[in-house]
Amino acid sequence: MFGLRSKVSEPAAGQTAGPLDRIGRRSDGESRPSGTQATAVDRQSRIEAAAAALADAVTPRLRALIESGMPAGEVTRQAGTLTQVHFRGHSIMLAPLELRGFVAEILRPILPATSFVGASPASNDASIVTAAPASAAPAEGATQDDAPAPVEPAAADPEAAPPTATAAPAAPAPAAAASAVLSSPAAPAARLAPNPAPKRPPAQVLPQPALRQAPPAARPDAAEKSASGLSRSKVDQARRAVQPMVMSRIDLAAAVSLPRKELVRQLEGVVGELLVEHRIQLNRAEQSDLVYQTVNDMLGLGPLEPLLEDESVTDIMINGPKQVYIERRGKLELTSVAFEDNTHLLNICNRIVSRVGRRVDEASPVCDARLHDGSRVNIIIPPLAIDGPSISIRKFGKRQIGFDQMAQQGNISPAMATLLRVAARCRLNLVVSGGTGSGKTTMLNALSGMIDNGERVVTIEDAAELRLQQPHVVRLETRPANLEGNGEVAMRDLVKNALRMRPDRIILGEVRGPEAIDLLQAMNTGHDGSMGTLHANRPREALTRLENMVTMGVASLPPKAIRTQIAGSLNMIVQVSRMRDGVRRVTHITEIVGMEGEVVITQDLFTYEFKGESVDGGLSGTFKCSGLRPHFLPRAAYYGLDRVLMEAMS
Repeated sequence: MFGLRSKVSEPAAGQTAGPLDRIGRRSDGESRPSGTQATAVDRQSRIEAAAAALADAVTPRLRALIESGMPAGEVTRQAGTLTQVHFRGHSIMLAPLELRGFVAEILRPILPATSFVGASPASNDASIVTAAPASAAPAEGATQDDAPAPVEPAAADPEAAPPTATAAPAAPAPAAAASAVLSSPAAPAARLAPNPAPKRPPAQVLPQPALRQAPPAARPDAAEKSASGLSRSKVDQARRAVQPMVMSRIDLAAAVSLPRKELVRQLEGVVGELLVEHRIQLNRAEQSDLVYQTVNDMLGLGPLEPLLEDESVTDIMINGPKQVYIERRGKLELTSVAFEDNTHLLNICNRIVSRVGRRVDEASPVCDARLHDGSRVNIIIPPLAIDGPSISIRKFGKRQIGFDQMAQQGNISPAMATLLRVAARCRLNLVVSGGTGSGKTTMLNALSGMIDNGERVVTIEDAAELRLQQPHVVRLETRPANLEGNGEVAMRDLVKNALRMRPDRIILGEVRGPEAIDLLQAMNTGHDGSMGTLHANRPREALTRLENMVTMGVASLPPKAIRTQIAGSLNMIVQVSRMRDGVRRVTHITEIVGMEGEVVITQDLFTYEFKGESVDGGLSGTFKCSGLRPHFLPRAAYYGLDRVLMEAMS
């Protein structure tokens, strides 16, 4: 798949056309002259003659090195150098894969403790075989110092597909034959031989390149793969040198269309050849990490991918290209993740927002977006962000957290879980209140899990992050204005439109403006069970904020009218808080009883009472039940849940 697209419309003779034959290796130098069949056969005969004398010429010197106590890795490098010098003496330049094959054959009897296994000549998996680039084959008259340094055979990766060796002719092949041949998984792997001889006997095929197998070991977790104990600076330097050349040799349009595993497998061969050409010494684990980072830059979000795959990370905060913080178990940690520069980070920002049809630039330097898994993203770039682009990612776990798991983690008590289940089943109008990062959306997701499957639910959010499990859900998302300042669709517009969609419940991801008046009207006009979140530190402050947001939409309403509508529409406030030990807890479950004069009357059904701090730094306390009779008890009796409710309150 790698290289310049062939200018020849038909595949070379003797090759099987695959679905992606348009992908080929690009050459760093000028186009090579076409070879002839006679030249290829002559080179093959010279290779066979040189191979017959290889063992007698190289083996004695290698045995002497081993007897002198030289390490196996240095012996392997010397074997590569001696083998290349031997073939140059016969006027033959070996391709990197050919050289590795002959080195393996020489070392097999000398280092019996090492297992050398060649690749299978035929495979059912799609494989890529490419001609050596111009920069990898210097002139035959070049000196030994000009030869690329041979690479020590590395440990075989259990998931990596073995490469396929081919016989390379002395004269380069035409452009069509220089293209890589990719076959479909159902067909046998296509084998590329530049300028092939139609009647070449099978015995003329060169030995397969060999890999040294290491004992099977557990592969590192994906989130720790790039942050393992490898030399990060060494891998980063290699990536800066190799990645531009990789991009120049591949067809990016075809590369992004391949599955990730297939792209990784094919890039491993290209990266390995480039490392040999430029004399960059990396072991197998470092090469795998290099390929992993390259694929992340091509298909993912670059250095952020390991953090996104780590399920223990809940927040990612990027303050410029060289400072990345994460939140793990409620605590902030500084990571070693870094971007190249502001341009690299800005490219990642554009990649995030373009997936959801938004933009971020100097004209619109602030943007809310989401990732494919629903994680919420906020981006702000210069000139508003002085130290470079800033990204805040609120991650959501792959598994949805329910009330049972919250009770096990100490976020709520079992009695509070029962009360919240009953409240959601009885279609009470709820508001989840809390500070930033306190777990409001997680609580809203848990409450929505109690909605009956027969109800029609409409969700409205700035960036879609709610994950409802019901089958009948309509998800709406706001839209910012375009470059001309037109086309903006605010949350209030969506709330008004949702009232015409025959919803049973309306769920707002976050109430933060004049849409509060429309939500209260919906709650009071037959859409029982509607929910939303808002920012406040206490239940009483949540009522005050809700009143202020209603005033933003309709300033002419008197305060008493607003409070009367709040008391008649809202039934319960669930207050959540992230405490200083990093644990998120429900501190209040407050019920709205009604009005007394111009004051909204509330009663706390459950509260969290702080007791002290444990030795390990965690906070200790108890969830305390007030013992009051819930005001919505008649409604619970209507749904047949009054006995369950009273047992929870006792």
